[in-house]
Amino acid sequence: MPLVDNTPNVKGYVGSGFVIDPSGLIVTNFHVVEDAFEITVTFSDGTHLPGKTLSASRIADLAIVKVEPDHPLAAAHWGNSDLLQVGDQVFAAGNPFGIGLSVSAGIVSGLNRDIQNSPYDDLIQTDAAINHGNSGGPLFDLQGNVVGVDSAIISPSTGSAGLGFAIPSSSARFVIDQLRTYGWVRPGWIGVKVQQVTPELASAMGMMRAEGSIVAWVLPEGPAKKAGLAIGDVILRFDGSTLSDERALLRYIARTPVGDKATLLVRRDGEERSIPIVAEAWPRNQWDARDAPMLAQRPKITIPPDLGLSLSTLAAEERAKLGLENGLDGVLVASVAANSDATRRGMVNGDVILRVRDKPVATPAQVQSGVDAARAAKRDFVLMLVLPKVRDVKGPKWVALQLGTEGG
Repeated sequence: MPLVDNTPNVKGYVGSGFVIDPSGLIVTNFHVVEDAFEITVTFSDGTHLPGKTLSASRIADLAIVKVEPDHPLAAAHWGNSDLLQVGDQVFAAGNPFGIGLSVSAGIVSGLNRDIQNSPYDDLIQTDAAINHGNSGGPLFDLQGNVVGVDSAIISPSTGSAGLGFAIPSSSARFVIDQLRTYGWVRPGWIGVKVQQVTPELASAMGMMRAEGSIVAWVLPEGPAKKAGLAIGDVILRFDGSTLSDERALLRYIARTPVGDKATLLVRRDGEERSIPIVAEAWPRNQWDARDAPMLAQRPKITIPPDLGLSLSTLAAEERAKLGLENGLDGVLVASVAANSDATRRGMVNGDVILRVRDKPVATPAQVQSGVDAARAAKRDFVLMLVLPKVRDVKGPKWVALQLGTEGG
């Protein structure tokens, strides 16, 4: 990814994903590709393909990335997360800390967890090791079916503390299917604001026990208003289903197909009554205001003629100190411009450039000549053999520095 002069550093991040269609559709988390203007997908066989975000939901934290393979890809199979129980064995696959494909085993530690990522939270908690880089990867059951999308951790450090969370496949599949069909989630909508009935609220209303969701607001001209739902009504069931909490109610409403009729069982003035209601599509302009991902723009960049490298000739004593003997020579990197491609690729002051392309260099002018020759050849990068100032392994290494605005 290129860098922009006089702007903050462009950063690279790693995450995970899984193929859901042989044509090259990949599921990952929204936060993995958020603000990404360049995506590279690496497969388990080492193949690299450029990817692009087709559609995404910030609220659901899910995205679809598309690659163009030259052969059909092996796709994962969705499982049924509604069948999961606490104690079931699961496996988390992904790319923790960018080290490569890894699999960890654990159990389902909890269900319907709310970590306040969204109003719809219904997360699977697992003690299978999930770390940074696992986001977007699949959570498998024992049959190898995807029952969740690894999405979050809670930890006092940067590593796994045994508190990993995954979006259930039932929720993920609904969102992904909606994104594939409509390009947005297009949730069902009835136009109400609700909150969980707590023991205190139940006592204040004279209810024997805390249950259901109380209506705090009814939007004018919305389906709920048309159906006769009122502020203060307590919604006990949605189309015959008992609701565990207000998040469950919101999920039921969102998954109701637009135009379908549902029946609400509500408590009003101490009595229960049924109210039929027809779900509408969430008004697109209102949904986009809260969920539309902003498309990241590739920064406009300027690559300076000297690539941000300030160079000087090596003195004889410096060559001896560096072990450059028997006719070997090089050019000292005196400084590296901040936010330059050279900085991003790890070059620092004190490095020594030994070769540019296929020619040894001994003066800054020779380095610049090699850079100019690469530009004249319409290359996006120039190859340099560099002796690093700090070396984990003895000897020099090859570095490709960006020349053109389309590289990186």
